[in-house]
Amino acid sequence: MNRREALSAVALLLGGTIIGADAFLSGCKASDKKSGELFATNDVAFLDEVGETILPATASSPGAKEAKIGDFMKVMVTDCYDEDDQKTFTDGISKLKDASQKKYSKDFMELSAQEKHDLLVGLDKEAIEHQKEINARAAKLTDEQRTQNTLDKNKGTNKKAPEDAPHYFSMMKQLTLWGYFTSEPGATKALRYIETPGKYDGCVPYKKGDKAWAT
Repeated sequence: MNRREALSAVALLLGGTIIGADAFLSGCKASDKKSGELFATNDVAFLDEVGETILPATASSPGAKEAKIGDFMKVMVTDCYDEDDQKTFTDGISKLKDASQKKYSKDFMELSAQEKHDLLVGLDKEAIEHQKEINARAAKLTDEQRTQNTLDKNKGTNKKAPEDAPHYFSMMKQLTLWGYFTSEPGATKALRYIETPGKYDGCVPYKKGDKAWAT
């Protein structure tokens, strides 16, 4: 699976555009900031736990922790997000912790598996509504405004209005799915995988319950 195929697969799962995809396809050099400037030492463990809640381990497949999803998020945010999106993501870590305190009066890492699940389900609904509002505003733009936005984006001079910034949980969810299904554990244990190069078989029987193919 190459870079473009990986992005397409995750975009299909999420039904939208992957944040940072352009930078990823071109080599990921969106910012000069280093990971140490963006992330605290305990953030990777926190993001591992968020990822594991989104994609928990089951009897037949590993969870996001085994795919080292926290490290993946740190690298992608540092290397592939622009500064606006980096700030949205890192501020989102604090916002998710605050949401945990507000709902349960406990730190996210102290929540039960069910409490973590319920909290993230609520944030996912919030993120979906936020994206609907962004889409509604975008639909009202004139052709001239869309053209100018595209020109500004190509020049790197476009700045998102605060209300048009993506929701931080959308970013975490995207990176969890992207990192997991392109990792060795995700591709070889959660999906069916045949090492390539190998024999091509254009018609493989499908049985109900079979895993999807990684290759």
